[in-house]
Amino acid sequence: MGRYEIAFSGQLVAGARMELVQANLARLFQADAQRIATLFSGRRVILKNNLDEASAEKYRATLERAGALVDVVPMEPVIEEVELAPPPEPDPEPARPVAPGVSTAMPPRLQVVPRDEYMAAFAGVDAPDFGIAPVGADLQDAKPEVQPPRFDFSALSVAPVGSDMGQARTPAAGPPPDTSHLKLEERR
Repeated sequence: MGRYEIAFSGQLVAGARMELVQANLARLFQADAQRIATLFSGRRVILKNNLDEASAEKYRATLERAGALVDVVPMEPVIEEVELAPPPEPDPEPARPVAPGVSTAMPPRLQVVPRDEYMAAFAGVDAPDFGIAPVGADLQDAKPEVQPPRFDFSALSVAPVGSDMGQARTPAAGPPPDTSHLKLEERR
């Protein structure tokens, strides 16, 4: 089942007036005059894509009734070849501190014998058998060493000795306004 796209290049149906077609398309697409003007710039514009054949024909007929000649073009499947990077080399596991008297040998691998077809899915699982690990063995992976954050203090400075580290003082306010010309009258 093919997919199609609707392409428009600014061509009109024979006998159609430009202003009328632009008004019809503005109403159909609910677009402003600037967007409609870009449709008639002469460049090929894809109006709709990924349509089945029936929908593409419906769009074509509707736009043709509005006065615009469109092309229904089959879409070609997009096939991209991606070259994968080789897998990274495994890092050697860092040595873990071990308590005295504890063996550092890895525990033996667990061999699963399937009891039914459901358990047969787990027959090829390569998992260590932690059930028979020696007492006191460290079963948790080693934590990576934490790097301290790096701060740049070069833009900071220290206040001189004896200075006040409080908030900067605001300058004193100017003289109070002259209110000598104002009078209070008592109302009865």
